[in-house]
Amino acid sequence: MASGGGVARGRLAEERKSWRRSHPHGFVAKPTTLPDGSVNLMVWNCIVPGKEGTDWEGGYFPLTLTFDENYPTSPPVCKFPAGFFHVNVYNTGAVCLSILGGGWKPSITVRQILIGIQDLLDNPNPASPAQGLCYDLLVTNLPEYKNRVRQQAKRYPMRV
Repeated sequence: MASGGGVARGRLAEERKSWRRSHPHGFVAKPTTLPDGSVNLMVWNCIVPGKEGTDWEGGYFPLTLTFDENYPTSPPVCKFPAGFFHVNVYNTGAVCLSILGGGWKPSITVRQILIGIQDLLDNPNPASPAQGLCYDLLVTNLPEYKNRVRQQAKRYPMRV
């Protein structure tokens, strides 16, 4: 194992412990399980809830965080399901957010990433569009944009 991988896994193990002790209501973040039953700290399945009082409310949006051996020096890749409707999410599901790119700092935690993505849902950055249709609707037909957001929230209800 590369030394960076040891650092990455050590940091992720600490973040997992911290998350299990205390995390924001409605959010889920847990490492995946490998076929042999062991925990894979390098890939986490997450749920980001839509904020109350927004068009995203009621939705529980699946997100995958994929870390590489250079974490926390480099950010994880954060992806919603392909085709996710949002101005700052590519058709592949990859999230375009400053703290996941040039604004990344090794001190940023999983908790901060997920809260930042939740905030991005209702506060898109039209200066950095990742999907043309979403952008066009946001700037030219806000009622239709909001309608599509509400439809998407209904497609991702809370699963018990």
